Parts: sequence; structure tokens; C-alpha cells
Amino acid sequence: MKKRNAIIALAAVLLLIAGFGYSVLNGLGVDKVGSAKGIKLGLDLAGGVSITYQAVGEESPSAEDMDDTVYKLQQRVEGYSTEALVYKEGSDRVNIEIPGLSDANAVLEELGKPGSLYFINHIDSQGNENYDAAGNLTKSIDELIADGSVVLTGTNVVEARAGSTKDEMGSTEYVVELTLDEEGTKKFADATTIAALTQDTIMIYYDGHAASIPVVKTAITGGMAQISGQRTPEEAEQLASTIRIGGLKLELEELRSNVVGAQLGTEAINRSLKAGLIGFAIIVVFMCAVYFIPGLASSIALVLYCLVTVFCLNFFDMTLTLPGIAGIVLSIGMAVDANVITFARIREEIALGKSVRSAIDEGYKKALSAIIDGNVTTLIAAFVLGVIGTGSIKGFAQTLALGIVVSMITALFVTKLILRSFYALGFQDEKWYGRAKERKKIDFLSKKTIFIIVSAGVIVIGIITMIVNSAMGKHALNFSLEFLGGTSTNVTFNEDMALADIDAKVVPSIEKITGDANVQVQKVTGSNEVIFKTRALTVQEREAFNEAMETEFSVPADKIVAETISSTISSEMSRDAIIAILVATVLMLIYIWFRFKDVRFGASSVICLLHDVLVVVTFYSLARITVGSTFVACMLTIVGYSINATIVIFDRIREKLNTTKDALETIVNDAVNQTLSRSLFTSLTTFVMVAVLYILGVSSVKEFALPLMIGIICGTYSSVCLASAIWYILRTKIASKNA
Repeated sequence: MKKRNAIIALAAVLLLIAGFGYSVLNGLGVDKVGSAKGIKLGLDLAGGVSITYQAVGEESPSAEDMDDTVYKLQQRVEGYSTEALVYKEGSDRVNIEIPGLSDANAVLEELGKPGSLYFINHIDSQGNENYDAAGNLTKSIDELIADGSVVLTGTNVVEARAGSTKDEMGSTEYVVELTLDEEGTKKFADATTIAALTQDTIMIYYDGHAASIPVVKTAITGGMAQISGQRTPEEAEQLASTIRIGGLKLELEELRSNVVGAQLGTEAINRSLKAGLIGFAIIVVFMCAVYFIPGLASSIALVLYCLVTVFCLNFFDMTLTLPGIAGIVLSIGMAVDANVITFARIREEIALGKSVRSAIDEGYKKALSAIIDGNVTTLIAAFVLGVIGTGSIKGFAQTLALGIVVSMITALFVTKLILRSFYALGFQDEKWYGRAKERKKIDFLSKKTIFIIVSAGVIVIGIITMIVNSAMGKHALNFSLEFLGGTSTNVTFNEDMALADIDAKVVPSIEKITGDANVQVQKVTGSNEVIFKTRALTVQEREAFNEAMETEFSVPADKIVAETISSTISSEMSRDAIIAILVATVLMLIYIWFRFKDVRFGASSVICLLHDVLVVVTFYSLARITVGSTFVACMLTIVGYSINATIVIFDRIREKLNTTKDALETIVNDAVNQTLSRSLFTSLTTFVMVAVLYILGVSSVKEFALPLMIGIICGTYSSVCLASAIWYILRTKIASKNA
């Protein structure tokens, strides 16, 4: 690269940084696209709309019907945000909390009244019209049900999705695809067979109005129907949403709605931002001190990475929560990791006698496979979690996937461009890049038995601790109200208290009564009302709670209302999460098998992932740290971090198997030793980010960051000490045609 081109390249990078920096601070255009202030924040960071529905009817609904209603509503409201929550309150109420919104009436109008969805024949058995061309009924719904004109109800619809097809002229047509249950399949087949003879209509009637009046062109007998005629994708999605919300077994009516404030508050956000800036600054100093000119190049690229990530969070309308921040922290660690892998390779090439220019090119070439494989395996997990997962898991997956893609681009292209530009501008001496030094090798394989025994011992301790906890009447883990449900208490104070004052004065009194630090606080905007969510309180604890509010804060007894609430993480959501994790694990195993041509690499990786999860669970059980909504994100962060570190070592083993004739034990030990500095440096930089978050964060942030730090240490240990050892054991004990 010529000096002129180098100057142009650096100027282009700096212009990109300035451009994205401006958009992050101010936004672009009238809509302020890319603005950091415009990023959607979850309930924990920004608050939103809270709506309470009550089941209509004289009899109390069954627990099964309530659970079904909660699950289907969860799927519906995720159209507003992946972080929306739906949970039971009492025996016949459902709470919906949607982050980032401030107009409860607008949500109610769009969401509609759940229930009361009907598919109605145009002509009844006597040949009379049931509705006119505008969709106005000629009979009451009860009469239509009685004479058999109602073909289906919403409960017969298993799924409704918006989509598109091409008509005979090649034009795009927007449709809604329906999947019916067994009963609905038979009923719809009979009705559409008759209607198709005269190309008649079957009206979809929802909430007192005609939602759609599609023409039946052919008999639909397979349980799969398609409604065409929607003019835009938004119109198709709205009809699909209407059908989904109408597929509830219960009819609900609005009981109350309001706007609630953030659960963590402004202080938590400010502290987290401050921690992020300090952690980032430490990483920049570290990279420059250790890697000199390459470190400076990567630091400039990391600045661009952070700005692009913030811009994309707004541009793609993602919702950022505490778990989402974990995804970003992990992707920053992986961005640093890609650079560390490359810089270590460059130093190795210089040590072999190559020129700096050749070392840069060869370093990037040799590091490419490890970077791609490590990022793709994590990206596979993010994709599966985003498709199958729900709630905070989906939000975590989105931010993680975004971070991985952006970090790969900046690490492989931007850093390389900057580094070559610095070289062209005169930084060509070896002293600016460093040389790999010969260090005393550690015989990791000789200690494999000790490593395995230690790991097994820690896991056994965790299992015993959970058994003892259960035997003592506790839960195996300290599950939060997100998993177990609890008590929601609405308290209307005599004055408008700031969230910081509530955290400092009121929450300690509640924690003293409950003996549990997991107290969630939400302020109702525009009022003195505050919602406290705790674990399930006994009668005595509720009385103590009321007494504390009355004596310490002079709250009248009639201004304190408590209700039992269900878990916000339903059994269906837990099932979806488990399925997503299992599918992601299998796909990662297949990918590693395909790339490394040896299933034992994949098997070793999965065993290490299982080890990391179990060790961190042991920490949760011993320390009794609350297992809440961030638990899954924490585990997924650790898994993503660990698999990436393991891939780097396996990539070096694969390379040596193809280039040397050394003994297998020597190859493994050399691979671990040669990647050791990378493993330690990457762990250190990621650990620093999380540690600063722990030191400066509020209590809920600390409770999230502490297990992450343990997981980073554990992931490093398993990658360095266990992964290659397990692969070596499998390689020498289990034959393979690829061996």
C-alpha cells in the first residue's frame, strides 16, 4: 500500500467513526435513525405499559385455560417487543407488561379484546344470509352458534402467520397462513367444500367486527388454509395477529392499565454506561501496551465496532435489556479475541524470520479459520435461540448475533486495513509489532487426570448442595419470582418518591421482612403508586409488610393491595428455551464435526460446555445467588465464550496434525501452549469488562455480573485444561476412520 492510499484509508476510517458517532449522538434525518437515545429499552431499563385483563364469566377459569391464555398472549405481545412479559395475577387475571411504550390506550386499541374469534358461513342451512357485503351480522352470535353457521372458533386455530406468495402474473401477494387442529380441520373441510361450489365467502369475525371476508375458491381439507387479499405486509401481519389473539380459550376484559417506570432505574443505567466506558478504556490501554501498533489499530476498530453496534440497535429496532448487555459484552470479548489471535500469529511469523509485511499477511491468513469457526459456532447458537427462544432469550440472541457480525467485519477488515496503513506510513520496524518468545512449555496432558478429578469434584459438590437444599425444604437453587411467581403489592404513598429513594429507604424494609434481596420495583408514571414484586409472601409476612408501610411511611391500609402473581417464565417458555439450547448444541456439534472432519472435536466441545454450565450452577447453588430472568442469558454467554476459546485450540491442533509428524501428545501440548497467551489475554479483557460492571453496578447488576466472572474463569479453565485432554482421550481410546 502506498502512503497516499494509506492516508486515504485512515481518513475513511476516521470519517466512518465521526459519521457513526454523530448518528449515535444526534440521529439521522427526521426520525433520528441510529440515535442512542432512540434505542428501545426493556422494562428493567426504561419501563413501559402495564395492562391487567380479567377473565369474563361467572365461573373461575381452570388453571390449564389460564396457562394456555398466558402462553398465547406472550406470543402475541412479542410483536411489540421480545422483552414483553405476560403472567397470571391471582386466579383469573393476566398481566401484560410491554417495554418502551408510553400510551396504554394505543396498545389496548391495537391489541383488542382477546377471545371471541369466529369463522362464519355466509349462508345458513336454510339458505339465508348470515351477514351482508360489509360484514354486518343479520343474527346474534348465539343464534349463529345454535344453527351451526359458526364453522370454527379461535381455539381451532393452532397457528397464524403472515407470508407472501407470487400470483400467476408474478406479482407479490400478501397472505395469512393458518394451521388448524384436528377438529377444526374436519369442520373446515366440510364448510369449504360447500362454499367452494359457488365461490362463496366465510367471514372471520373478531371483537364485534368483520376482520376479513375471504372467498373460498377450493375445498380446504388438509388443515392448512391461506387467506389472500392483504395489500401490504403490515396488513397481513395485523390479520395474523388478530387471529392469534382470538385463539384464546378465555374471553378477557381490561381491568386496569397504566405506564410503569424502569425496574432498575436511571442510576443503574448510568452506572452500567460508566462501567462500560471504563472497561473499554482499560482494554484499549491493555491492547496498546501489549501489542503496540497492532493494538492501536484494533482499538480504533473497536471504537468503530461500538458505534456501529449502537447504531444498529436503533436501526433494527431491537430492545436492549440487561441480558442484551451480556450479549454485547460477549461480542466485545470476541472482537478482542479475533484481534489477539491474529496478533499472536503475526508475532509467531516474525519469530520465524519473516518480514513484518509478510508476517501481517500470513498472520491474518492463518488466523482466519479459527476466527470464522469460533464466531460461526456462536452465531449458530444465536440464530437458533432467536428463532425458537422467547422473551429475554430472543433479545439476548439478537444483540449477540448483531455483535458477532459487526465484530467479525471490524476485526477481519477494518483492523487489517488500519494495520496495513500504519505499516505504509512508516511503522515497519519489528519493534512496533513484537516477536513471539520461546517460553517454557507446560505439560498439560500429564495433568489431565488431576484436571478431570477437580472438575468432577466441583460438579459433585454442586449436586450434593442442591440435594441438601431440597431436603431442607428449600429449592435446589434460589429461584426468583420469574420462575416461581410471588406476590405483587401496590402501595400508594403520600408523596411522589424517586426510585433512588425507594431503593434506599423502602426496599431495605421489605428485604428485612422477606429475607430475600430479589425485590423488583416499578413506579406507576404520573402517580404516587409503586409496585413491589417479591417472592410469595405468607400471611404473617403480608401483615408485616403492611405494618411496615403504615408505621414507617404513613401509608393508609386501604392504599396497600397485594395479589399473588405467577412466574413470568412459564413452563412453555422454559420448554422452548431448553429445546432451543439442545438444537443449538446439536447444530454446533455438526458444524464442528464438518469443519474438523472428526466428531471427537465436537464431542469434546459439548462435554466442556456441559462442564461449564454445571460448574456455574454449582456456584449458584453454593452462593444462593438468585436464579432469575438473567440466568439463562448468563449461561448462554458463558457457553458462547467457552466454545469460542475451545475452537481456537482445536484449530491449532488441526493445523499441526496436517503439517507435522510429531507424536499426538506433543501436538496437543504444543497447541495449548502456543495459544495460551491468547486464552489468558482474551479472558482478561472480557473479565475486566464484567468486573468493572460488578464494581460499579447496582445490586441487581452485581448479581448478574458475578456469575459471569465465574463463568469466564471456568470457560478459560475448561478450554485450556480440559478440551484438548478430553479430545486426546477420545482420539486414543475411540477409533475413527478419520483418525
